[in-house]
Amino acid sequence: MGLAVLALVALLIAIPAAAQEERLEIGISTNEIAITADFAGADLTVFGALDNADDLLLQLGRYDIVVALEGPARETVVRRKERVFGIWINRYSMRFAPAPASYSLSSTLPIDRITEEIELSGKAIGIEHIHLTPLGNVGDGSRVPEFRDALLRLREEDGIYQDEPLGVEFVSSSLFRATLRLPANIPVGEHRLRAFLFKNNEFVMERQLRLRVVKTGVEQFIFELAQNHSFVYGVLAVLLAMLTGWLGSLIFRRD
Repeated sequence: MGLAVLALVALLIAIPAAAQEERLEIGISTNEIAITADFAGADLTVFGALDNADDLLLQLGRYDIVVALEGPARETVVRRKERVFGIWINRYSMRFAPAPASYSLSSTLPIDRITEEIELSGKAIGIEHIHLTPLGNVGDGSRVPEFRDALLRLREEDGIYQDEPLGVEFVSSSLFRATLRLPANIPVGEHRLRAFLFKNNEFVMERQLRLRVVKTGVEQFIFELAQNHSFVYGVLAVLLAMLTGWLGSLIFRRD
């Protein structure tokens, strides 16, 4: 009887504790972004809220938010040029398994101050922790870090991998706003928005949303033609080149 009473008391204590667990909610104004010919990049604003948050911990700034937008996963080949007999040629290459074609991150603090390195790596949070797995024969693997670092560096230089360590801010005690930069060369396709909640440097939960980036107008027609009807697209490209050359010869012809 005594054991049954203790078990009941433990259950009653556990129920309120579970009910008070923090929850993270996020939202965006649109699930689709249309890209036009003059698109020069934009900012995506993500709004969110913390439910059942501890007021004291909020005042002490013990809650941290990380928001990341990951582009569609694609395979990538990285090539290394070397000079051979005075000519630069592709000497080595390495192919990587599908990984985000773009990546934009915002957080309340630099991510290395939010949680441990092992947590960041396990959940692929941050540019340095994106999972880049080489495919095929890589020999003894000694060149993998070199090619991996080169891929990350090139994507950061192109602006498609970027982070803003103070891009998330609390607008009230439990409401926050995150700003993510969409580069002008953002890839078309389905993107994944991931939001992470940390308390006292410990992971609490993750939320995800989907976001589509599409081309519109003539750009969309050309894109779909090239993707789905490559032969027709090739024929039209050749005909257009021939027509342009013929018109040029007429305009600049010397009588």
